[in-house]
Amino acid sequence: MPQQTVLITSATGRIGKELVARLAKDPAFIVRACYFSETKADSLLALGADEVVKFDLSDQGTWAAALAGVSAVYSASLDPMLQGHLAFAKELGKRRDQIKHVVRVSCMGADTNTASYVADQHASRAGAGIPLMLQHYWWGEKALIDEGLNVTALRNNFFMNHLLKTDCENIDREGWFSNPLGDMRNSFVATRDIAEVAAVVLSEGPDRHANKFYDITGPAPQSMSEIGADLGRAMGKTIEYRAQSMVDFEADFGATRAEFFEYLTNGFYTRCSPDFYNLTGHKPTSYYDYLTTKGASGETGLEELWQGNLWKKGEDAMKDAAKV
Repeated sequence: MPQQTVLITSATGRIGKELVARLAKDPAFIVRACYFSETKADSLLALGADEVVKFDLSDQGTWAAALAGVSAVYSASLDPMLQGHLAFAKELGKRRDQIKHVVRVSCMGADTNTASYVADQHASRAGAGIPLMLQHYWWGEKALIDEGLNVTALRNNFFMNHLLKTDCENIDREGWFSNPLGDMRNSFVATRDIAEVAAVVLSEGPDRHANKFYDITGPAPQSMSEIGADLGRAMGKTIEYRAQSMVDFEADFGATRAEFFEYLTNGFYTRCSPDFYNLTGHKPTSYYDYLTTKGASGETGLEELWQGNLWKKGEDAMKDAAKV
């Protein structure tokens, strides 16, 4: 079979790096990895990318070169970039004869094609709707589906480490972190596991995975205190969880993100899905193992914890996206 070129958007992100490293070992693919900053291009080549290309969802002038000759696309985008993704989905739709498969990173919670969610009906709080961020994830899937593309959506639980990135300084200097999740357990997922599933789905192709929607979770639900204990064991120090009020959290990050975190407090993300095992043949990665072992890109989860983060205290990163 001739090689197919796969475009990996967000290739320098936590999932993207792992996917580049995995697909680089698959002789069926020519891996074209996207970068936003020129400074990241060499690192993608070092991971095994065959080609690197500038790509920016907010700059349509970068799209043609990125998509030239591509037959499969791994699609991921930061939450505030929703409008850019919706426009890019239309561009992919114009090329539906060329683009045979799109694998989209999404989130458990607001789909209406495999479940019967009502946007204005919260799972557990009367008078409140499904969080807007979760609706956005479904819009991101639906935009691709509506274009007639062969779509596989990876509906992930909340990422391991994602909760802690805004508290790295406190963790390092004072040994504590805070958020409003309290004692609720959630089956947080390792980003390397999402990449492994994406690699399997792309390798096996649309004949097997088109119009499929997989819930990817961790192997066990954990509370914040249990997350802190695992992190402390990996770091060789005591890490304390300090509960935060939702009011204070909203003041830190804005209403749109706060209503999403409220979903994390109501048990919706507690369950553990079998989809990862059914796709890969083994259990998902535990948080402690994620922290202490290396993924395909050569990083441990502990090393990844200290890397860049979209969310900053005192900034509402979703302010503009909430208007879409």
